[in-house]
Amino acid sequence: MKLRDSNIEKLTQGSYDALVIGGGINGAVAAAALSGKGARVALIEQRDFAGFTSQQSSNLAWGGIKYLESHDYGLVRALCKSRNHLLENYPSRVEEIRFYSTIETGFRFHPAFIWAGTWVYWLFGNCFTQAPRWLSRKTVNSEEPVVATDNFYGGFEYSDAYLHDNDARFVFQFVRSAMDRGCIAANYVESLGASRHDGGWTTRARDVISGQQFEIRSKVLINAAGPFVDDHNRITGERTEHRHMFSKGIHLIVPRVTPNRRILTFFADDGRLFFVIPMGVRTCIGTTDTRTDSPFSEVSEEDRQFVLDNINKRLNLYQPLTRADIISERCGVRPLVVKTGGAGGGERDWLQMSRKHEIDVGKESAHLSIFGGKLTDCVNVGNEVSEIVAALGVRLPYRDYKWYGEPHSSVRKEYMHQAKLMHLDSYTSPASIESLSSRLWRRYDQQAFELLADIREDPRQAEVLIKGTDYIRCEIRLAKQQEMITKLDDFLRRRSKIALVVRKEDIRQAEGLMEACEILFGEQAREKFDEYFEQKPS
Repeated sequence: MKLRDSNIEKLTQGSYDALVIGGGINGAVAAAALSGKGARVALIEQRDFAGFTSQQSSNLAWGGIKYLESHDYGLVRALCKSRNHLLENYPSRVEEIRFYSTIETGFRFHPAFIWAGTWVYWLFGNCFTQAPRWLSRKTVNSEEPVVATDNFYGGFEYSDAYLHDNDARFVFQFVRSAMDRGCIAANYVESLGASRHDGGWTTRARDVISGQQFEIRSKVLINAAGPFVDDHNRITGERTEHRHMFSKGIHLIVPRVTPNRRILTFFADDGRLFFVIPMGVRTCIGTTDTRTDSPFSEVSEEDRQFVLDNINKRLNLYQPLTRADIISERCGVRPLVVKTGGAGGGERDWLQMSRKHEIDVGKESAHLSIFGGKLTDCVNVGNEVSEIVAALGVRLPYRDYKWYGEPHSSVRKEYMHQAKLMHLDSYTSPASIESLSSRLWRRYDQQAFELLADIREDPRQAEVLIKGTDYIRCEIRLAKQQEMITKLDDFLRRRSKIALVVRKEDIRQAEGLMEACEILFGEQAREKFDEYFEQKPS
């Protein structure tokens, strides 16, 4: 029986300590924290895990330097500490990266003022990263000639953090760790609403794939539905102190504009931060910050032109970027927390609204609603949810268990040693083996030992299966067994970032893709293939 089918069957059996609704970053860490501490946990997501807002981020784990302008010093301090914590606990997945910022003549602040702000930011982060550095026009022209300096007013460099792989993969790794610790999780299962009686919750659920309906019983109900938190509270009858407003952000993925692994930072024409972010052989540019009323959004022609105009204005490119250069697009809403009944302020207040999280608790009903939040702060969300659930009377037998982080460095050292001892073929260099093994560890940590065993038994398992990508045959087999891939988009867009960095038509024609589909879906391979290439991009 497939993992997803088995888990859906288990969802109806007995009662859980907590049911988490939503498989984005907030739901994933809530499930991982509670299951790691010994609670009996279930998690359902109406799409794929990280299939909505959590797949549309900037791939950054940053402390929010822009919130210094709104004097939200407490939030900046907390986010910097959270960023440091991720860097310490996920050394393979989260890495320090330099932000290379230039200011144009006429900007609302003098460069020296912002330069001082980078030092304040560094101090707020306990001097954990490399120190800031002032950039002269000569330095910028020498180190990053792609940056236009005709209107140069000043520049500086500072550090934050960056996800080596994509955001959705990072989220799924929390879901996977939750399942490894006993959580029963299933994607493509939606909540139809919940009611409380006899001291517990009964949630009506529906398998989106089969249409089957069933009930899930739990002591505590955790609403982590991201931008749909308010909607689910309405159908459940929960009243909360907070609600969401939405900001639409977009990114365009284009051919790589600079070989340097740093993030170029500008202020766009409207004064908002604008990033040029490395993504392997591609570059991610954006983002916008547009107020919207609906969680559903799409990239408009105006959005594309805004991003293209701003990037072409600020980079010395051989040819200006056009729509023809766009390989893929990311578009999502940021759920922003406001008080229920609050209007959210004017346009200036809107642009300065922080991405903090709030958890509203119904103590009598044993109900949690998680609002807002940033990927950077995810560990704190998991810990906070655990403390609240324990206060509601759920026993956590391993309350002090550290539920997050990569395995101990000694485990990684042993894994890398085993990898070095492999002999794939006479054409495989030690450098390529090291690169492959590092990549596998980053994506799978301890499960990478299984992949090494597969490769030792059959060296063909180390061959790239989908040409034009770096995914090898044994990874696809592991994904089938362990990663609950239900649609081809789940693999191409979220478990991997293939769909972000390869044009859709090139993916369709990629040698080995159909074989990958056959591994993932068996007799349904052609059906899943056709379904993906007939749908709109996600």
